[in-house]
Amino acid sequence: LHKTMYVLFLLFQILGAVILGFGIWILADKTSFIAVLQMSSPSLKTGAYILIGVGALTMLMGFLGCLGAVNEIRCLLGLYFTCLMIILLAQIAAALVIYFQKETLKVELSDIVADLIENYDPSDEDKRNLQDAWDYVQTQIACCGWTGAKEWENNEILRNKSNTEYPCSCSNRSKDLVDGRGFCNLEDPLNGTATYADWPVHEQGCMDGVEEWLKDNLGIILGVCTGVAVIELLGMILSISLCKNIHSEDYTKVPKS
Repeated sequence: LHKTMYVLFLLFQILGAVILGFGIWILADKTSFIAVLQMSSPSLKTGAYILIGVGALTMLMGFLGCLGAVNEIRCLLGLYFTCLMIILLAQIAAALVIYFQKETLKVELSDIVADLIENYDPSDEDKRNLQDAWDYVQTQIACCGWTGAKEWENNEILRNKSNTEYPCSCSNRSKDLVDGRGFCNLEDPLNGTATYADWPVHEQGCMDGVEEWLKDNLGIILGVCTGVAVIELLGMILSISLCKNIHSEDYTKVPKS
């Protein structure tokens, strides 16, 4: 039983480090869709800090659990069990919130991207990182806008230029992707004006691309979440078993009258 607990505590150290690293990556990443959300949505930034806290707590619990098992300290094993239960319940609650609020989250994402597109300005250095992150998303997923290229017609700069320019990161022509940011000129605007239908851009919206990525990787995501939950349940079961074992050993050491 002790050897199994040691292996489990080692797994928790690794698991905690992974969760901690994932939270730090969300805060540090500047070139993906996560970066767009992190810089636009306070809730995701808060979630990243929560992940960092959970990761650090998981590593600490692994250490305390190992210490409790080595020295047969019941209070440490009890603390380990309690914290594992809290973490597991928090994960279940978070999963339920995401599942039941997915439509609300989708609307929030749509609003974030719509605001970003409407106010996109390559000369605005204050929003450079956010705009570069969105350009990266459109280039990598080969998409345009959240639901489609038409959203870019709401951009103030493009409206003022009668849509004779278009976002370079949306382009389906390789020469426009050399820089991959800002606006490119339409080669042959009709009567000095144009619409999104005249732009040489991808037709797919990024929402479809992101959903497709999630579907393709859903098995991996569910597998990782299930694996984490199983490890936590095993930790809880083994810590309780070890507590009872320690109690039984202590009881047998009591002198008989």
